[in-house]
Amino acid sequence: MSVGFEKNFVVAPFRGFHLSGTVTELATASEPAVTYKVAISFDRCKITSVTCGCGNKDIFYCAHVVALSLYRIRKPDQVKLRLPISETLFQMNRDQLQKFIQYLITAHHTEVLPTAQKLADEILSSNSEINQVNGAPDPTAGASIDDENCWHLDEEQVKEQVKLFLSQGGYCGSGKQLSSMFAKVREMLRMRDSNGARMLTLITEQFMADPRLTLWRQQGTNMTDKCRQLWDELGALWVCIILNPHCKLEEKSCWLQQLQKWSDLDVCPLEDGNYGHELPNITNALPQNAIHSPDSLSRPRRTVFTRAIEGRELHWQDSHLQRIISSDVYTAPACQRESERLLFNSQGQPLWLEHVPTACARVDALRSHGYPKEALRLTVAIINTLRLQQQRQLEIYKHQKKELLQRGTTTITNLEGWVGHPLDPTGCLFLTLTEACRLNDDGYLEMSDMNESRPPVYQHVPVAAGSPNSSESYLSLALEVALMGLGQQRVMPEGLYAQDKVCRNEEQLLSQLQELQLDDELVQTLQKQCILLLEGGPFSGLGEVIHRESVPMHTFAKYLFSALLPHDPDLSYKLALRAMRLPVLENSASAGDTSHLHHTVSVVPSRYPRWFTLGHLESQQCELASTMLTAAKGDTLRLRTILEAIQKHIHSSSLIFKLAQDAFKIATPTDSSTDSTLLNVALELGLQVMRMTLSTLNWRRREMVRWLVTCATEVGVRALVSILQSWYTLFTPTEATSIVAATAVSHTTILRLSLDYPQREELASCARTLALQCAMKDPQSCALSALTLCEKDHIAFEAAYQIAIDAAAGGMTHSQLFTIARYMELRGYPLRAFKLASLAMSHLNLAYNQDTHPAINDVLWACALSHSLGKNELAALIPLVVKSVHCATVLSDILRRCTVTAPGLAGIPGRRSSGKLMSTDKAPLRQLLDATINAYINTTHSRLTHISPRHYGEFIEFLSKARETFLLPQDGHLQFAQFIDNLKQIYKGKKKLMLLVRERFG
Repeated sequence: MSVGFEKNFVVAPFRGFHLSGTVTELATASEPAVTYKVAISFDRCKITSVTCGCGNKDIFYCAHVVALSLYRIRKPDQVKLRLPISETLFQMNRDQLQKFIQYLITAHHTEVLPTAQKLADEILSSNSEINQVNGAPDPTAGASIDDENCWHLDEEQVKEQVKLFLSQGGYCGSGKQLSSMFAKVREMLRMRDSNGARMLTLITEQFMADPRLTLWRQQGTNMTDKCRQLWDELGALWVCIILNPHCKLEEKSCWLQQLQKWSDLDVCPLEDGNYGHELPNITNALPQNAIHSPDSLSRPRRTVFTRAIEGRELHWQDSHLQRIISSDVYTAPACQRESERLLFNSQGQPLWLEHVPTACARVDALRSHGYPKEALRLTVAIINTLRLQQQRQLEIYKHQKKELLQRGTTTITNLEGWVGHPLDPTGCLFLTLTEACRLNDDGYLEMSDMNESRPPVYQHVPVAAGSPNSSESYLSLALEVALMGLGQQRVMPEGLYAQDKVCRNEEQLLSQLQELQLDDELVQTLQKQCILLLEGGPFSGLGEVIHRESVPMHTFAKYLFSALLPHDPDLSYKLALRAMRLPVLENSASAGDTSHLHHTVSVVPSRYPRWFTLGHLESQQCELASTMLTAAKGDTLRLRTILEAIQKHIHSSSLIFKLAQDAFKIATPTDSSTDSTLLNVALELGLQVMRMTLSTLNWRRREMVRWLVTCATEVGVRALVSILQSWYTLFTPTEATSIVAATAVSHTTILRLSLDYPQREELASCARTLALQCAMKDPQSCALSALTLCEKDHIAFEAAYQIAIDAAAGGMTHSQLFTIARYMELRGYPLRAFKLASLAMSHLNLAYNQDTHPAINDVLWACALSHSLGKNELAALIPLVVKSVHCATVLSDILRRCTVTAPGLAGIPGRRSSGKLMSTDKAPLRQLLDATINAYINTTHSRLTHISPRHYGEFIEFLSKARETFLLPQDGHLQFAQFIDNLKQIYKGKKKLMLLVRERFG
């Protein structure tokens, strides 16, 4: 862009001035150059108004206003300074003034002539309003020294943009845009720009006017997560504004009135999205002996603005607080009064004994309003207070430890969890401390906004407010307070959103912790805090005994394990193994348990808690276990301990299966040797999965069984023998025969394990034993597999065959029997096949219209088999066929096949075939012929009962096939003619059809 100036007017520099000029956007390949007129008003180093010819509407200044401002800042010598226009006019005589006005009107006559005429008429009228005021306005002179001055804010644009973003429902990047507007508010607050609160008011008005609030309330549905997060940020910003340490009382009162109005509206979102979940008042300290009332009806209604409204009770006049935030060297006086002893620790460092989230809200307010040093001082005092509380609680726990361990339960003394808290106390302290240690690209401490595009780089900065002998840094304090907050034992809140927020906030804090490069000082802090958490009582989520409904520590422990492992492996494993527990699934709720629940949401003793995020928590438990398994590769003792922890604490079969797969993958790398210990861990986990899912439905069960056999094969022949011998505790009979045993004796397995003959025989013997056991237990599903597995052992094969025969009279279907019969024929046992086929035929019933039944091929095969065996077998089967099959086309097909070749061609030893074709006039085919003709007659009448004209052609073809069968005996043509005559007589009403019958058959 190029910048030029037309007229430039200025008054005394300390008061303000008006800047105007032209800004030209240079030409591009597709667009010509465009020039815009820009005007900017300044007052006491603030831009108070802007206008630009581009017409762009935004809450931020357009590029042309920014260009003109930067030009004035960077090239002040090229901008001519002038007196205010009123001073210039004062120096002119009458002729000069008239000349000036007439030239001005001539230059802009189309724009200003109507206004000039109107002003002239008013000035000439003695009674006009303009003549009642002394002097005249001067836009170039700036505001009075007594006038308020603030940065220019286009309020209408703020409203329009927020309304637009909300209407998009969080899509198209609107959520990011709204978050950007919140960040802008924080930037304004940090610059102490009075527009910050005004902009937040405008944003809130649009949020409250969102029509979806009414819709969600009426439908009883929850708002989207993104909307909930935006409302949370809105509420937190109002807390910041109410806690502004230099806020005027009138302003604070005005804001509180507006917040109360919003909060009283029915559509105002509730703090936890759970319609009535009680959380403590922001001004309450933590009572150590109060019992929480379980009466949910007594819970007050808390909206997203309640915490800000409660801030009316908070002030900054406390002398101890003022000394903390105003000095780095404030320590305990040499002679302390009794009332002062609680205000300092044993090292003389000041403490701030306030409800922790409230104290952290003060820190956030100081930091947000541009008081970073004061925020740091208060943060250090809060951390010293937390340390003292932690130490005292540890001492109390040591006296109660024996009783608590015997009882196996503990209380929760924390009033509310800090992770997932609406005020994010842990994140606030961590951010305040790390910002003081952040380096910019040049290696200097960076005091400006955090750059999100690159991972931050930190350095240790000594604590200014520390004790004289302290070598602590703000960075080590940041790590310490994050570990305290994440390790706090806290009850799982009620409601899906509150529980999801706990998980999301924990992950956010851990991602920030992972940005810290752990040097020796930070590792020492980590070790010290981890030991305290392990030894801790009710304050620690990693203590020896925790409450049943405590938020699990799996995600946190995974970070600690990975961070500690290179420096203190024993501590890292101890901590991770402790964190593996998930008491809500391991213990049943009891009245004795919940009676000790202090300061938490109400818990009905007999109710199973509604943990909406349980699936996520279990997956995190699995991730922790997988991380340990990976790290412990090659360490037999540690792997055994981890395995025991998994078997004790993980209750989801699919997650244990995932761990088994992970262990198998790690144990069998493609580029190095197998880790046998870890491989055995994988096998044991797989066996546990088999036992867990044996009697339950699981859609991955078949995959699990196949994987287990693969794993056992990798372990070795003894593992395969073991699962074959104990199959009934692991597999169903079908799985055991069709997958497990079949794979164990396959050629692929023999080659993979390089088995010698005794080993092959041992596996085969186990497989045969398994096959017979399974066939006895479930012959319908396993008889065929048992026969297959026993093929090479005559005695076992005979036993399997007998099981199949015995079961045939029972619950086996014709399909199962036909399958086994075909297998027997294939193996060279045609007579046994015939016996099974005969049994199968007796189970079958084929109706007249089932000409596409899947059993037809089996029937045709059985008839072919009996025909090939000889006349006797065919004579034995035909009565069964006639009894079971009533479909004319199937019967005629069988009849035709039996007359094509002579019976007895199977070549059974001791039998000879006569070589003669069989006659349909004699037994056994005569019985089949009569049955076929009767089937055609019955089928014909059945079809004609409800036939439609579109099926007439098909019916005529059916009669043609019937005629072929009728004509087989000598008197067949007479019988068929009589049949046709009967049809004509009975169905003479179907004239068109009967006409077609006459045309074809006479």
